[in-house]
Amino acid sequence: MPEKETLERARRDKREGKSPSTQAGEFVREEIEHIREGKHGARSTKQAIAIGLSQARRAGVDLPPSKGSSPQVKEQAERDLRKAHSGRKKSAKRSRATTKALKREGHSAASKEALSSQARSVARKRSAASKSRSAKKAAATRKK
Repeated sequence: MPEKETLERARRDKREGKSPSTQAGEFVREEIEHIREGKHGARSTKQAIAIGLSQARRAGVDLPPSKGSSPQVKEQAERDLRKAHSGRKKSAKRSRATTKALKREGHSAASKEALSSQARSVARKRSAASKSRSAKKAAATRKK
């Protein structure tokens, strides 16, 4: 369950008209913090990010899966969005099992080195046009 502070930050982002990915970023940040604090671990940086995005969707952030996602990821994203609207209680047994499994994982997935290499590898995959587009958008939305 995300912390109240994280939910509030995401709601504030939504009120300010920020994109769903910015709202979801709050949940990813919280997840990275949890791993660093030692609450639990993660097998990889990618897994830590995926957990954060899943929590964001379940908290009601309208975040669709990326275009290049595999069918399994798209299915999971759809399931998370459905769960956000269903209002069903989370299974305590399943939640405990997940937490227990994550506790067995390492904590290096949230290190600065791991995060920076993840960011670099993702940036390398982006096209020049994509990077240029987002730079132009950032320049247009920057506070004057």
